[in-house]
Amino acid sequence: MKGFLINFFKKKKRHILYTFALVGLLILLSSAFLDVVLRYYIFEKSVRKFPFEITKTQYPAFKIDITAKAVVIMDKDSKVVLFSKNPNLLFSMASTTKIMTALVSLDYYKMDDVLIVKTERIEGVNVGFGIGEKLFFKDILYAMLLPSGNDAALTLAQNYPGGENAFIKKMNEKAKLLHLTHTNFADSIGLEDSRDYTTPLDLSRLASIALENEVFAKIVATKTWEITDITGENKYLLKNLNKLLGIQGVNGVKTGYTTEAGQVLVTSKKEGDSVASFEYNNRHQEFLLIFSCIIS
Repeated sequence: MKGFLINFFKKKKRHILYTFALVGLLILLSSAFLDVVLRYYIFEKSVRKFPFEITKTQYPAFKIDITAKAVVIMDKDSKVVLFSKNPNLLFSMASTTKIMTALVSLDYYKMDDVLIVKTERIEGVNVGFGIGEKLFFKDILYAMLLPSGNDAALTLAQNYPGGENAFIKKMNEKAKLLHLTHTNFADSIGLEDSRDYTTPLDLSRLASIALENEVFAKIVATKTWEITDITGENKYLLKNLNKLLGIQGVNGVKTGYTTEAGQVLVTSKKEGDSVASFEYNNRHQEFLLIFSCIIS
């Protein structure tokens, strides 16, 4: 019997060793599994006895002290508000009105359309166009958006089918289409302080939509530009009134001022693709501070 077992072991030696190794491995795996189960059981008991407390906070998680009456900083693409102060405050938009004037004009005119100047030297800033002067639409657009020429804005409205009144009607129709629910336009320039109004929230949304137009975005990011009438005789050097342009990625959009409205600024920053609207007394001092806190 003893000899039989010895011979059997010699023949089956490899299989027996494999069997022992497999049993040993199963024992190790079982031990590891039991350890995991035990640790989970202890952890679950601890959590139930001492539950975690999760505190939710709204962005941003810090307070910024600013003197501006109203501010909205909005992500250009998603239209999500990143920061706000009095976002629904009604105020006169002054020359930021010309953002909508530009959009309505871009919807109708072609770049090489020739427009005729019909009014000379109106209230506020003028480029200096003379009555009867003819210019290309593209050049008038630059004249309106860079130095904020009121004569340029009025020329766009007066050459529209139906004249200025039809143009203003179209501005308000487009405002409704863009869901600017607290905005009304009374002229194409921004001088009718008692009858035109908007909010920082609406103005930021308007600017973010306008920046989707490549022509508009290119113009408001331009510091200086020279135009002529169609004869080439009268030349005009245009300078952008946005003093922040080119500083820390600022690439637009429009300034505004009247005695009643105060100073209004709509601007954008390439880094982060954000748009900001301000209504306050010193429009340039706080902008970079706020953006540096919000956009990082």
